[in-house]
Amino acid sequence: DVDHPGIPNIHLIKEDPELAQKYKNRSVAEQRSFEIAWGLLMQPEMSELLSAICGDSAGLTRFRQLVINAVMATDLGDRELRKLRNGRWDKAFKPVSEEQFNKDPEETLNDVNRKATIVIEHLIQAADVSHTMQHWEIYLEWSEKLFEELYTAYKQGRAGKNPCDFWYDGEIGFFDYYIIPLSQKLSDCGVFGVSSDENFSYAKRNRDLWVSCGKMVTEEMIAKCNEKWDARTKPPNENLYS
Repeated sequence: DVDHPGIPNIHLIKEDPELAQKYKNRSVAEQRSFEIAWGLLMQPEMSELLSAICGDSAGLTRFRQLVINAVMATDLGDRELRKLRNGRWDKAFKPVSEEQFNKDPEETLNDVNRKATIVIEHLIQAADVSHTMQHWEIYLEWSEKLFEELYTAYKQGRAGKNPCDFWYDGEIGFFDYYIIPLSQKLSDCGVFGVSSDENFSYAKRNRDLWVSCGKMVTEEMIAKCNEKWDARTKPPNENLYS
């Protein structure tokens, strides 16, 4: 994420009320990220790239809305947006009746566009948490980095919850209620072709491995973070040069 502050939106709103007001307290980090990235894309030196992507003003408008929807989809904390996305997915991929199958080409094209748009939103969600759907070692590496980021934010007084208290159970819930349903959708729609079920399989395997050894891994993460934090905050030895 561009210019990510390293804390959840709920705490970013408290730290930067002016920024929160600008984005009406909704998906503040995500909207900020989009604004910065879009500004870079609008620079004169990006004109050829922009022309290749969009073609014309209508294409630019369409592309902008697509990117906004995709970036906003990465805000996992907004339950209302998540509910709307799930509803759009159900509508786009509901079973097709014979009457619907024989409808006119314009309506069919609208259906195709609707499916493409909602799939893109789910793809960027998968990209946002892609470590959970890859090899166990990759999952552990990036899970530890996220844990340390949240641990540091808590120690600095920038987060209300200590990840040490919820990490093991939280990861199980994350797999059960978000990662596995998301990877199942992408598998079912076949967006990755012959390898569409690969991410789904990795997600299930990582979940099972975490259940069996996640407590030990969490303890190791906590020990590492405690050691780093103690080293960082340890007062200098006043007698070092005496």
